[in-house]
Amino acid sequence: MKSIISIENLQFSWPHGPPVLEIPQFQLAQGERLLVQGPSGIGKTSLLSLISGIIRPNARSFNVLGEDLLRQSAAARDRLRGTQMGVIFQQFNLLPYLSVLQNVLLPTQLFAQREKRCIAQDASAEAKALRLLEALGLPAAIWHRPSHLLSVGQQQRVAAARALIGAPDLILADEPTSALDEDRQQEFMHLLMKQVQLTGAACIFVSHQRALNQFFDRAIDLAVMNQAKRKAA
Repeated sequence: MKSIISIENLQFSWPHGPPVLEIPQFQLAQGERLLVQGPSGIGKTSLLSLISGIIRPNARSFNVLGEDLLRQSAAARDRLRGTQMGVIFQQFNLLPYLSVLQNVLLPTQLFAQREKRCIAQDASAEAKALRLLEALGLPAAIWHRPSHLLSVGQQQRVAAARALIGAPDLILADEPTSALDEDRQQEFMHLLMKQVQLTGAACIFVSHQRALNQFFDRAIDLAVMNQAKRKAA
């Protein structure tokens, strides 16, 4: 199966700090669902930031969605992230003064490609947003409510809908279930993975919770990968 992420000899550290990531090889296939695990501070969030282009990578090769991120400008990496990736942040990063629906529609207003994909699937971007909100278990009564008035679980689902709208090729999720109890985690994961499967997107999901393994095609432990690189050196 075609790889949408291919990385070789990745090295990353914060300025004046020790190495955070030393990964000899990392691959993600089209449509694959990958769980990235490891203790706090091991570099899970840093890996997502590198893949999404927020941080410039240092590697022998670093290809994401057909683009060489080693050669791309910050603006080009931002454009790739906005048009072809959906990101679910740990703190959700919803805009509190916007309604639920407005938050979900934001990627389609910033990036025409996301809006065009919605129109190809539904009559409009708004129709697609409402369909996603309904599929993720958010009732119509809250669709026009400001996002800061929602519960944590509701905010999490809004963030997921925002990431999924416009059928991006890659979903990146940074521990979005960490604030939920086990029952709510399981419910959210079932809903999210169903929508990811329907879009055909690949997914990298960061979590330290091994109970989530069942939802993914495979899991990797960053601590083990880093240790393997250091032993080889």
